[in-house]
Amino acid sequence: MPNGKLIYRQSIWTRLTHWMWAICLFFLLLSGLQIFNAHPALYLGHQSGFEFDNALLVLNPFPGWATIPSYQDLGTGRVVHFFFAWTLVGTLLVWFLASMLTRRVKDVLPGPSDLRALPADIAAHAKLRFHHTRRYNPLQKIAYSGILFVVLPLMILTGLTMSPNFNATAPWLLDLFGGRQTARTIHFGGMVLLVGFFVIHMVMILAAGPLNELRSIITGWYRTDEGDEA
Repeated sequence: MPNGKLIYRQSIWTRLTHWMWAICLFFLLLSGLQIFNAHPALYLGHQSGFEFDNALLVLNPFPGWATIPSYQDLGTGRVVHFFFAWTLVGTLLVWFLASMLTRRVKDVLPGPSDLRALPADIAAHAKLRFHHTRRYNPLQKIAYSGILFVVLPLMILTGLTMSPNFNATAPWLLDLFGGRQTARTIHFGGMVLLVGFFVIHMVMILAAGPLNELRSIITGWYRTDEGDEA
């Protein structure tokens, strides 16, 4: 645990949206696996189905404990998935607007100095040497900005591409992603990236000092390294 000065690191908007994202992504993952179990195979292009033999990847259905609901119920899974998908979209908009108004969006955007410091930061993390400062380190900025500005928007767009009703409104999405089945495969890949991010995120919290990290995201207050308030 660091023993420096307590600083106010996380705004109320960051903390509220963080926990809303966590709730939304939990239900999106489990309901998404329920939907995937209806046909656990991935394709590229426009066509798929049991009569086709063009599967890119075929998986075993996910177990009941990993889906919502725990039994096969595509209709309920879709209702849960769509509800939390739109809740996630709203939460992202709230975070973005609040971050723009408070000029905190720059906190997660890596700059030239972060890229220059990246090799040293990777080496420090590999040695489990963490610096507790006011600002996010280069690896955090790259990871957070990648999730917020690349992976999550891609998940939203590919999700909309899989909707026949939305295809009538924005048919260009089908051309952008090369078909509904390609969008579904990209959507599944984005889910894998989000799960990987969550696992690494949890490991880093435990390694860097869970009490300090949790206090920061619950109360906003974060204890820095001794003599380091930068």
